[in-house]
Amino acid sequence: MSSQKLLLPVRIPELGPSLGKLVAGTPRPSGWISLDEIRYRLATRIIDSAGEARRLVSNQERASALTALGKVAWKEAWDEAVASVAEAALDRIARHNEAEARAVGMGAGAREQLRLSDAERRGLAARLGSTGANLIPALDNLDAAAARALPATGLERDAVDAWQDALKGAARQLEAAWLALERAVDSEEQRWRWLADDVAQWRKPVWPVALVGVTSLAVAAWLGLVFGGYLEAPAWLQAVWQRILGQ
Repeated sequence: MSSQKLLLPVRIPELGPSLGKLVAGTPRPSGWISLDEIRYRLATRIIDSAGEARRLVSNQERASALTALGKVAWKEAWDEAVASVAEAALDRIARHNEAEARAVGMGAGAREQLRLSDAERRGLAARLGSTGANLIPALDNLDAAAARALPATGLERDAVDAWQDALKGAARQLEAAWLALERAVDSEEQRWRWLADDVAQWRKPVWPVALVGVTSLAVAAWLGLVFGGYLEAPAWLQAVWQRILGQ
């Protein structure tokens, strides 16, 4: 009897129930950014990985099946989701600030100063990414369980059961990470609202208009005194006046 036949068959559990609200979604207020498409893509990617693992198991590709649902697959799916959320948030901040700036007549130079710096962009992405901190230990546990389940025979059923439990645990932690990510997005909205409010309250500075007005009045008063005979006209003004009269 081959060693392959001695191995305990691996069954891939249904992960949808363990993914919970990552699949079902949660009611969220609209108006800032929509996360539904990103959430759906994340859940679909995990479910598709489970489907691929089942295909590999049916082809007796046990190691590849465990790898298809290993730490790397889950981490890549999560990182892609976080990056998509960060990009959507940064785009929303930029578009909203630009719209507010144009609405109050802010010039191009002032609008340029509203652009988020690289440090601010990295900070936002890091804050969102930190919501998956508890997911990493669950994925480490999953890979460790997979290593024990790979050579498991009928006498080591507990190893396969532990791997299945680890899969469900990873799915629950992914759901928790996603819900934390949603809360972090709400916090970012509050964090950046002050900037949009400042832009909305911006007004064009009045000092250039006042300066021009004061200067014009001063020139007009001086000319009035000159032409009224109260002040002697400078040579350049006399020359200009003579040219005008000569014409």
